[in-house]
Amino acid sequence: MHNQLFEAALGITKPWSVKAVDFDAARKVLTIKVDFAVGTRFPAPGAQGVHPVHDTQTKRLRHLDFFQHECFLEVRTPRVKLPDGRVVLVQPDWVGKLAGFTLLFEALILAMAQQMTFAAVAELTKLSWHRVHAICSRYVDMALEQADLSAVTAVAIDETSCRRGHDYVTLAADMAQRKVVFVTEGKDSKTIADFADYLTAHKGAPEQVKSVSIDMSPAFIKGVGESLPKARITFDKFHVVAHASEAVDETRRLEQRSDPSLKGLRWALLKDRDSLSDQSRADLDALIAKAASKRTARAWLYREHLREILERKQINVVSAMLKQWCANVMRSKVEPMKKVAKMIRKHFDGIVAWTQTRQTNGFIEAVNGLFQAAKRKARGYTRFATMRTVLFLIAGKLDFTTINPHAA
Repeated sequence: MHNQLFEAALGITKPWSVKAVDFDAARKVLTIKVDFAVGTRFPAPGAQGVHPVHDTQTKRLRHLDFFQHECFLEVRTPRVKLPDGRVVLVQPDWVGKLAGFTLLFEALILAMAQQMTFAAVAELTKLSWHRVHAICSRYVDMALEQADLSAVTAVAIDETSCRRGHDYVTLAADMAQRKVVFVTEGKDSKTIADFADYLTAHKGAPEQVKSVSIDMSPAFIKGVGESLPKARITFDKFHVVAHASEAVDETRRLEQRSDPSLKGLRWALLKDRDSLSDQSRADLDALIAKAASKRTARAWLYREHLREILERKQINVVSAMLKQWCANVMRSKVEPMKKVAKMIRKHFDGIVAWTQTRQTNGFIEAVNGLFQAAKRKARGYTRFATMRTVLFLIAGKLDFTTINPHAA
């Protein structure tokens, strides 16, 4: 009776059955022996019909723990002889994709690895780090092989650091599905060409991409122009305003050398006014009231005006106001903000495009943040292959169910 209970718990059906159960109390290991009925013939991949058993091999598979006990299946696995004389191994459909595991156990590893570091998963499951990584990497590779990118039309592209120094990986995300679809080493224009090739290899085409959100990297701009010919480039307003905030802070540092009253105002100048404490808001208002004599105050006003312009939705209005903003700044004596005006003029079309596309890199930058946090928890990743696997587990929204029905 207990064998039948284990069969029900494991989902084992004919011709397979549980023949014996062995529990080692000292080692806290449960071993379940699985066999098939005598005389059973089996189908084989790539061959029609069913075929007689030639011989068997015993496979030991790690399965889900039974309470606190490790569980293994010892499966007598048949090798069948085909009409052409070949002998091939036939495995039950609940055997995993990596040698030594069941599908259910691999599904558990995938679920845990999307929330935890490989090291933490390895400790909980009593596997090696390398085995955990191997399972995750295998499933990511199989899911990506069948990826369909034929519907990708709006893309965000950004880079993130992967090691100390200047080593980077570039990510491309499908903005409609809000998921990472491509990861490669580097941050030069070739990464965009590689993405275009990847699209072609996965039922897509470079010409289908109509909108791309990137930072103002010359390499990315060049790569999009060369490899995504139909894509309209958007520089989202958050990048532009961030440059203006840097200009405000630089102005404060320069003016503070001769005006000690500016000390302690950094965060009041950089944070949104509505999020400040009453005292900080009062200090900021007192500074802004002196805009005629304080360049830092004028820099803050320029930034707020820029933010207001970029909130508008009429492209002609935004274009005209932005040109006037640049002209006003260039006539001022706020030197750091002049750098922002020159940058806006240089990238004018992409900045104005935000008015219509409203496409940002916010999602992909959030992914970067999650990856950096995961990297810190793992005390750093050293290999690109590991980083790629982690990024897809975190933000790839990969469909593993076609590979493993338990990996929901």
